[in-house]
Amino acid sequence: MIKVPAKYQKKGSLIVATDASYAPMEFIDKDGKTVVGMDVDIGHAIGKILGLKLKFENASFDSIIPALQSGKYDVGMSSFSDTKKREEVVDFVTYFSAGTSFYVKAHSDLKVNGLDDLCGKSVAIEKGTTQVDDANAQSKKCTDAGKQAVTLLVFPDQNGANLAIASGRAQAGLADSPVAAWIVKESRNQFKLTGAAYNTVSYGVAVPKGSDLAAPLHEAINQLIKSGEYANILRKWGITQGGLKESKVNDAAE
Repeated sequence: MIKVPAKYQKKGSLIVATDASYAPMEFIDKDGKTVVGMDVDIGHAIGKILGLKLKFENASFDSIIPALQSGKYDVGMSSFSDTKKREEVVDFVTYFSAGTSFYVKAHSDLKVNGLDDLCGKSVAIEKGTTQVDDANAQSKKCTDAGKQAVTLLVFPDQNGANLAIASGRAQAGLADSPVAAWIVKESRNQFKLTGAAYNTVSYGVAVPKGSDLAAPLHEAINQLIKSGEYANILRKWGITQGGLKESKVNDAAE
């Protein structure tokens, strides 16, 4: 039996923040209100092990970590890449791994084989993601090398970025690899992937820095992995390639 802190046992639930615009990880179902996705399925499976109900609330991605710090939410589960910078203010319990992929309109001649190919191009990205940092850093490299800067269009959610590419406002998009693959798959030949994914990192369940929830979440995820239920959830969403053999706490490489 995994020991759950008394205050959560008493409450019987955890409030989980997620940005439900990032399919197949977290998104709004066809009923227009229910949050579904791989993260949600893993969250509910964790809750079952801990004897807690996980209540998912939709929030803008860049607001989640500050809201964890203020105590508004107990947990953030929204495809967060575990980075050293984020570990300064929250703790992460890893549960998946993903890189970043590029995608463009299906009939585009643009080939993006790496960040270097973005010089002089316009890209659409969701606010608060690591891809925004990547594009800004690359833009500086472009101008330092005497090339044109990257034109960065930042949107409150992933849907806005997709619309910008579809309408021609942006030439390319950057998103986590399983998300980019899903966007292409569900776009009915509107988009295509280009180049290879880069910078594979772990996703982590985020909790306030020093939270006593990290240990039970860590135990629960490893229990899910060992039982085979974790693999079944990944298989359901078609993203088994990102599966972990073991969950870790604060596993950022950089």
